[in-house]
Amino acid sequence: MAEIGHVVKKLVIRESRLALDPADLADDEPLNGSLLRINSLGFLGMLVKLEDELDVTLPDDLFAGRKFTTVADIVDVVSAAVES
Repeated sequence: MAEIGHVVKKLVIRESRLALDPADLADDEPLNGSLLRINSLGFLGMLVKLEDELDVTLPDDLFAGRKFTTVADIVDVVSAAVES
């Protein structure tokens, strides 16, 4: 779970194009706050990169129709998908 959280944070930062370190990003950081903003294309890019970095296959619709409020919400969804 810690590895998944680190990878998700790194990719959220990459898609948000911010000069932050994953260690500086709190799990409860709002995705549409002053630091992070991710659009639907960003989530699509994250899905592909998550599969590469975690060496897993995730459902193509993993992020479809979901509303994420915080970074932890994404970590939870990805963790559940990896465990199943």
